[in-house]
Amino acid sequence: MSKEEGKRGDLEFGTVPRMLARSAERFGERSAIEDGATRFTYRELRERVLEVGASLLARGIQRGDRVAVWAPNVWEWAVAALGALHVGAVLVPMNTRYRGHEAAFILGKSRARLLFTVTGFLGTDYVSLLRESGEALPSLEGIVILRGEAPEGTVAFDAFLAEGKAVSREAVEARGLEVQPDDPVDILFTSGTTGQPKGVVCTHAQNLRAVGAWAEVTGLREGDRYLVVLPFFHSFGYKCGLIVCLMMGATILPEAVFDAGVVLERIPRDRITVMPGPPALYQSILLRPDYEDYDLSTLRLAVTGAASIPVQLVVDMREKLGFETVITGYGLTESTGVVTMCRYDDDPETIAQTSGRAIPGVEVEIHDPEGNALPPNTPGEIVVRGFNVMKGYFEAPEATAEAIDAEGWLHTGDVGTLDERGYIRITDRIKDMFIVGGFNAYPAEIENTLLLHPQVAEAAVIGIPDERLGEVGMAFLVPRAGETIDEASILEFCKARLANYKVPRRVKVVDALPRNATGKVTKFVLREMV
Repeated sequence: MSKEEGKRGDLEFGTVPRMLARSAERFGERSAIEDGATRFTYRELRERVLEVGASLLARGIQRGDRVAVWAPNVWEWAVAALGALHVGAVLVPMNTRYRGHEAAFILGKSRARLLFTVTGFLGTDYVSLLRESGEALPSLEGIVILRGEAPEGTVAFDAFLAEGKAVSREAVEARGLEVQPDDPVDILFTSGTTGQPKGVVCTHAQNLRAVGAWAEVTGLREGDRYLVVLPFFHSFGYKCGLIVCLMMGATILPEAVFDAGVVLERIPRDRITVMPGPPALYQSILLRPDYEDYDLSTLRLAVTGAASIPVQLVVDMREKLGFETVITGYGLTESTGVVTMCRYDDDPETIAQTSGRAIPGVEVEIHDPEGNALPPNTPGEIVVRGFNVMKGYFEAPEATAEAIDAEGWLHTGDVGTLDERGYIRITDRIKDMFIVGGFNAYPAEIENTLLLHPQVAEAAVIGIPDERLGEVGMAFLVPRAGETIDEASILEFCKARLANYKVPRRVKVVDALPRNATGKVTKFVLREMV
């Protein structure tokens, strides 16, 4: 690979508004997004984005103001988000699985001025969830309903768009040109080991260069039809889904809720060529006895997650599902979502058992606790340095200094090895985080919730293997004196307060938690118990 590889987004476009304008010129009448009966060409999509931009200007949104989107994968998500980015606002994507308190925390911490959301998605009314939380949100000036009925105190999307009619096209275009490559583009919140979510700040140039590198390595190309199953609120679905498609001239086909049967129907109907997702996505399809009844001949490219996966799955993805290219990779929110990737010509063992090598412009090393680089195949902490490392955590300088050292290395908290070729293997996590179907779950946050239950005196949560989701949570609970813990009650309690991927799948009541001499819970003992 040349040194210039992966830089196209950074050098050609600089900002998302410029990138989208360029794509509207280059790809014009090519299909940009198809969501049910709604279809936009690249030119039409940009026009809708400018409409949103006009309404945001009418509302006085300034460069640097935060605008949140709390909605599933629908075309309105893309238009609202891109409209915010066009006027220089900072996008705050929000997990659709959040409960009211979780969403209120993100909105309050980011001081978002405007929220785009939906009502009635999977029977959930996000506005009601937010209001029931009882949290005061003095910075939130308005709520726009992208889909569904607009409750009192909110405004429907069409009415919101009408607000921008008095704003000139020239003013909207001018604002887009004011946005600079080093301006913050988004804040994606990720829970830390303390359980307190932190906002990861990245810039326009970082995002575009990272997804440019991703496109180079995967071979995504103009005319590809990309089924975006990964949520837009996730760095993968948003950056290496929505944004990369718009850069390369591919068609975005959003999927709001993953269902293996629905996906199998969509592949031939929508002529899907690209379908990234966690290993569980492909396993779910292969486990269906009728998958061979569907025409999967259009499938070309699969990209899957950092976890080690069975070699046979990679073989089956190629031979049974028909993917020409299967690529695995590793990234984290703090690294703009991309760090390492396998290459198209790697063998199945390399693809399954490693997470690839660094993308162009990025360094990866394995360090010991003193910060020394370790030799090949020696386990230690994975550290990352390069253009993709976040600017920092939003308004959290101390947490930023803990994550990025004086030499610019981002400390990932993951344990792994590098082989002589520079390929990385993830072997463990310094932090106790576990990954449920592609979503990061943090024990401290779950434990803090469990401790609110009146029957629980102590709680410890670990990740345990799960055939479908990779890992799920298991909670070890010590009851309060005189109390008897009811497992069903505990799970219902968690479901009301946590996104469903964070809810433990198993509960074990114990007399005491194992601890070391300093009183810290020894989670490796819990893992041995399992």
